[in-house]
Amino acid sequence: MKLKYLVMAAGALALGLASCNNSKSSSTTDMSFDPNFDYKVDRFADIEVLRYQVPGFQNLTPKQKALIYYLTEAGIMGRDMLWDQNGKYNLALRQLLENIYTSYSGDPTDPQYKAFEKYLKQVWFGNGIHHHYSMDKFTPEFSQEFFEAQVAGLPAEAQPTPEQLAVLTKVIFDPKFMAKKVNQADGVDLITTSATNLYEGVTQKEVEAYYAAIKDTTSLTPISYGLNRRVTKENGKVVEQPYKVGGLYSDAITKIVALLDTAATYAENPQQEAVIRELIKYYQTGDLKTFDDYSILWVEDTASQVDFINGFIESYDDPLGMTANYESIVNYKNLAASHRTEVISENAQWFESNSPVDPRFRKDEVKGVTAKVINAAILCGDAYPATPIGINLPNANWIRAAHGSKSVTIENITQAYDAANHGNGFNEEFVPDTAMRTLMDQYLFITDNLHTDLHECLGHASGRMLPGVDPDALKAYGSTLEEARADLFALYYLADPKLLELGLLDNPDAYKAEYYKYILNGMMTQLMRIEPGKDVEEAHMRNRKLISEWAYEKGKAQNVIVMEKVDGKTQITINDYEALRQLFGQLLGEIQRIKSEGDYEAGRLLVETYGVKVDPELHNEVLARYSTLDIPPYRGFVNPVYTPVRDQDGRITDVTVSFTESYPEQMLRYGREYSPLTGHSK
Repeated sequence: MKLKYLVMAAGALALGLASCNNSKSSSTTDMSFDPNFDYKVDRFADIEVLRYQVPGFQNLTPKQKALIYYLTEAGIMGRDMLWDQNGKYNLALRQLLENIYTSYSGDPTDPQYKAFEKYLKQVWFGNGIHHHYSMDKFTPEFSQEFFEAQVAGLPAEAQPTPEQLAVLTKVIFDPKFMAKKVNQADGVDLITTSATNLYEGVTQKEVEAYYAAIKDTTSLTPISYGLNRRVTKENGKVVEQPYKVGGLYSDAITKIVALLDTAATYAENPQQEAVIRELIKYYQTGDLKTFDDYSILWVEDTASQVDFINGFIESYDDPLGMTANYESIVNYKNLAASHRTEVISENAQWFESNSPVDPRFRKDEVKGVTAKVINAAILCGDAYPATPIGINLPNANWIRAAHGSKSVTIENITQAYDAANHGNGFNEEFVPDTAMRTLMDQYLFITDNLHTDLHECLGHASGRMLPGVDPDALKAYGSTLEEARADLFALYYLADPKLLELGLLDNPDAYKAEYYKYILNGMMTQLMRIEPGKDVEEAHMRNRKLISEWAYEKGKAQNVIVMEKVDGKTQITINDYEALRQLFGQLLGEIQRIKSEGDYEAGRLLVETYGVKVDPELHNEVLARYSTLDIPPYRGFVNPVYTPVRDQDGRITDVTVSFTESYPEQMLRYGREYSPLTGHSK
């Protein structure tokens, strides 16, 4: 199971549903955010770039700040690996585009140049030539003649060879070349039709046969096969190329190891130092058993206030759901807001025991579920610029069963989204019922965060596989079904009186705000991210559509959800919230069965029936209504800049934080200082 992200793009806060955070129950939220903070940084194409605050950082000890500094340096240093994983020409193209951008001396208002600038910003945001969400290749709005003229004007040392230029020109201007980063279409070879650089010269059939031959299906502690490997052929034979010191990406990993080694000297305690040392060992060897050892140490370190992830962890961008992209998030605990997640994790066994799934698929004993609310200090790799709002790790089922899991909700990110959304007109356009708008104003922020807490802390940690079931049995549908399972668990329990009993909500109707937002988003508003004529392809979007459409169809006879046109506009009404909750429980039971039994065909049918196809008439309506609101479909972030203060011996005595760096400034600085695979790094 390598499927742990609930992306903020899924939530109401990203799509425009504004909340005012007036609920009494949201008093656990950190109130030290600066109300005058300037969040908005840049806007281009379908993207808005924001800043986020780091409240409480100034209250950390000098040692904790130094630890965060070196962990952030290690996190950023891996960015080249992600770019290369996303496409084999991405690094060369980024260098060329940045050289053109920094060398340009013409008219900055020239439409051709403005189009070039837009394209570069899109490539930066996507960590390559493909959109981070749709997976489609970006379309340049500048001409090939303009591009070639700019290349010709570069200094000789910055110009590509004619052969390199020919390839990069094709990458930019040929729409059929590397058209899709990750293809999830049913019935085709998902590897050969995907542009991601995780496979080279192999077919889906060959890769599946290779792993079927080497997997130990009898092991009770299986490694995460393929997690840190590129699969290719040597002398006609399928082989793995591990990411490690001395292997693929050695130059980047060597620098990460050096920074982690220094970070370990600032560890808060011996257990945290052991975690960092084991991660270094994993990077040095590439051994996946060592990765499991590291994961166990990491999940058992619950005392440290500073925490991080760094490595090849999540596999959303592998069409087969095996190889993970590089990512890193460095964070520190939000002590005030963590109360609600601690309460949830303390009651994990109650939630598991009362889950509406077959008892055969429940855990008899829930072990080691820990949860906290955090503030992100830095976002890196596949968590930057677009980022999750919640994480639940590790992914290995046997580690979760024997040692537990860590769940986090990243509240300074959700707070930034929320602050950027106020007054955008979305509620007035898509939520016609004034009573529901009032309920959302009061409770959507807290119920959205609780949904994330439940999704990450309990949803992903719930249930069990039957003995002998391959964790990768659901193949390309695994990500969608795992996210649906976690979402359904959260939705089902969000309406449970247990949350009032635990003091996490103060109104028995509060959950309705999240239910309404979820159905509205799944059936309608997330379509604003889809281009006309396209299917839904991204796993989280498929998940939300699957749940909403299934509940709509199964509840039709009782008019649980009504979808109708009023004054020419489609609107959604939920007539029976309790019945909707029961439908969520039924679907949760079926998806848990599919996962526990590895029922690929049932999972495929569920996703393809409810999660993929788009009603073109409804789609056009949603796009037209959104166009009047000027709400960006996607958002991401620039990072704060951390500057160490050192004593005469070079030890860090303090770290200052600034928030003034622009989006291009940050991207160009990262290109100069954190690009070890292209020969540019500190």
